[in-house]
Amino acid sequence: MAQLVTRVDEALILEVDELVARGAASSRSDLVRMGLERIIDEYRRQKAGEQIAEAYRQSPKTVAELSGLGTATRALIEEEPW
Repeated sequence: MAQLVTRVDEALILEVDELVARGAASSRSDLVRMGLERIIDEYRRQKAGEQIAEAYRQSPKTVAELSGLGTATRALIEEEPW
């Protein structure tokens, strides 16, 4: 496994240590690794969403494809137990 060396300010390391003490991660390294994985995952999801939105912009739905969506949406909402 590769190593990553970085510097952080004292306030941030105190927050990291607090999270480790509370059991959010087993170590500082584990917490940093989790944070990096989360950032990368969020970035990938954002890019995928942008690509999907762009595809819809390039090939928008037709009126025929969109007809009935309001009725279907209301039916789904009415099924919810709230």
